[in-house]
Amino acid sequence: MIKPRRVSDLRIEPFEDAFMVYLNGRDRVHYLNHTAVLVLELSTGENDGAQMATIIQGLYQLDSPPTREVQDIVANMIDEGLVEANPQLDQS
Repeated sequence: MIKPRRVSDLRIEPFEDAFMVYLNGRDRVHYLNHTAVLVLELSTGENDGAQMATIIQGLYQLDSPPTREVQDIVANMIDEGLVEANPQLDQS
């Protein structure tokens, strides 16, 4: 199971009802909603997608963990270079 880790050179700024995320060295800005920023913050290299989904389930008082949604968010963040798989903690 992948345990994503946020890259070190990110800057997160609140913006209206979302967040702007800047990755130093890239000419790009990402706009993330509250759930996506929570996933980004939980990407410490210690949490896998299932653990993140369980945390989000509790915070938003959902009936079930949003496992597929969290996996999709993590996959998009990996593609965009905001997080990386932590090979030292990767158990897949």
